[in-house]
Amino acid sequence: MCGIVGYIGWREAAPLLLNGLKRLEYRGYDSAGIALLNGSLLVMKQKGSVSGLEVAAEGLSLDMQSATLGIGHTRWATHGEPSDNNAHPHKNALGDIAVIHNGIIENYSALKQELTAQGLIDKIWKSDQSLDLESATRSALRHVDGAYGICVISSREPDKIVVARKGSPLVIGIGTGEFFIASDAAPLIEHTNKVVYLSDGELAVITREGYTVKTIENIEQEKIITELDFSLEKIEKGGFEHFMLKEIFEQPAVMHDVMRGRVRLEEGRICLGGIEDYLDRLKHAKRIVICACGTSWHAALIGEYLIEEFARIPVEVDYASEFRYRNPIVGVDDVVIVISQSGETADTLAALRTAKEKGALVMGICNVVGSTIARETLCGMYTHAGPEVGVASTKAFTAQVIMLYMLALALSKGRTLSHDEIALNLKELSRIPEKATRILELESQIKDIAERFQGARNALYLGRGYNFPVALEGALKLKEISYIHAEGYPAAEMKHGPIALIDKDMPVIFIATRDSTYAKILSNIEEVRSRKGRVIAIANEGDQEVSRLAEHVIYIPQSSGPITPLLTVIPLQLLAYHIATFRGCNVDRPRNLAKSVTVE
Repeated sequence: MCGIVGYIGWREAAPLLLNGLKRLEYRGYDSAGIALLNGSLLVMKQKGSVSGLEVAAEGLSLDMQSATLGIGHTRWATHGEPSDNNAHPHKNALGDIAVIHNGIIENYSALKQELTAQGLIDKIWKSDQSLDLESATRSALRHVDGAYGICVISSREPDKIVVARKGSPLVIGIGTGEFFIASDAAPLIEHTNKVVYLSDGELAVITREGYTVKTIENIEQEKIITELDFSLEKIEKGGFEHFMLKEIFEQPAVMHDVMRGRVRLEEGRICLGGIEDYLDRLKHAKRIVICACGTSWHAALIGEYLIEEFARIPVEVDYASEFRYRNPIVGVDDVVIVISQSGETADTLAALRTAKEKGALVMGICNVVGSTIARETLCGMYTHAGPEVGVASTKAFTAQVIMLYMLALALSKGRTLSHDEIALNLKELSRIPEKATRILELESQIKDIAERFQGARNALYLGRGYNFPVALEGALKLKEISYIHAEGYPAAEMKHGPIALIDKDMPVIFIATRDSTYAKILSNIEEVRSRKGRVIAIANEGDQEVSRLAEHVIYIPQSSGPITPLLTVIPLQLLAYHIATFRGCNVDRPRNLAKSVTVE
């Protein structure tokens, strides 16, 4: 989950590396470091943010300021506490090799005892004088169990960077007489839009003249150059105080982008090119299993409701982290859908590979073009949500829910819904961006509510049907960025335990839109009021009944039940955001979290 950058070319490396690390800081911000090579090798690293490292780098010698080769790292700690010593890059005893590493080496303990004084690459290189940096790195990786994304440089071969990956993403940016390395495309886009994605088990050697990619077994690989389809402005804050707030406000535009070219209103049909060739097999699946983690898992729960209601195909939703370890019963008649914003989530990738081994048709839904999930699934769809920098996911959730909504309608065609019924649902879906914009206009009201509840120690989120997963997502957002303990529950389950927690200091957030469960939700609100709980309700415009019962009401436009999650989630995102800012929390970099979970 850490961030890697690297540069070799004709420009000064240090400012490029530091700027790249700032672009990647959402991947980890416990410590940071750079290694520069200009005749000799210099490593500079420290605990804390990249900005602190940037200040320290002002004291670089003239030789190192002019270095045109270097690597950098921003860390999210897994093994070993955040400290100056544990920060990357690491050097060997002689100080002529520097390595940065993402991932978890599972046999690190055995290797550590043997190699503390020397280092694995150094030991192998010295044991055979015929080896070069590439072959020594390749040989070292054969001793390693676990996940890695590594960059290696050495003053013994001062015009070369060696990189390799297994389970932790790496991308090479191709410039004119210069090359860039990064964990993802964010640090590259201001320099080049041409990239090559490394696959698992590949090693690349990069010089100023070019690059070669081989397998760890030394078999040369032909790589496809991908052109990035986003611009620098998409990874800038654009006048917003935080990336999270910017991304919340981007949701109406993202909704348009997700549907563009796919929702054919005039024809009353869905066009999902990425799965077109497999649609018949998807429709005739005995069962669909959706695997995901975190926010994507909540979107998957909504997908379960949508697919079962519209297409009448049985659906199960599994935590990807549990799926691979419980020996799941999955076979050739099943479809497994994996969902991940980054397309690199380690647990979701493991679930994908388990499902493939068992013969299931595996389909992916992800945001990042060229990501590992996009490459390893048989078919799939990109969300086209654009880069998401805020650690707490917002626009990725709404994009994934729309994708699942469109998939459910596509699966229902010719099975359960008529052409007119599908066309009616598509018309309703097409109105969502405008309705989302109206909700965002309520920000000041939501901010006032947030100010009142910033001191809460606990919160309860309750919803029914399609809005139960939204309650889970609202609670997750509050936990992630404000550090307030919060739980999401089906509203009817409140009296089976959580009602014991309710007192005069407990905010209870109800999603109380008018649908088939509306009367039951009102009854649940009465139960909370009778125990002096503080009720905040999300309700449909014009609903006077809820206003009579709740202390605060946030009104949203009326929509059909299956579509309401796309609207009800937005006030909960804003509520969590503003509570967190009132509490002085760094919403873009919440403690102990990183954006893309590429380790187990």
